[in-house]
Amino acid sequence: MEKEIGQQGEKSVDFEKVAASQEFQQLLKAKKRFLIPLTIFFLVFYFMLPVLTSYTTILNTPAIGSITWTWVYAFAQFIMTWVLCILYVKKAGTFDHMAKQIIENHEEEGEQGL
Repeated sequence: MEKEIGQQGEKSVDFEKVAASQEFQQLLKAKKRFLIPLTIFFLVFYFMLPVLTSYTTILNTPAIGSITWTWVYAFAQFIMTWVLCILYVKKAGTFDHMAKQIIENHEEEGEQGL
């Protein structure tokens, strides 16, 4: 197996071994568990506006005064985007921490093997 030098050039990490490790596979599963449902929700919510406005009249009724549900739905998409961004940033911090921990564990193993 080929060993690669880390960014600092101080410690070596066998990234093939890291990629094959159970903790890295758990990180990938955790990322998929978070990202796939979020992406599906985003796409469905996003594309429902053009679908509903093009093929139905359900959003044409007034919601507040002369403001129709179309404008409410469109504004809700901005809110949804901000909420999803905030959720992603918080969760990405957790994933970064998990990845850093995995690399540190393998750096320690590399040092012990030398």
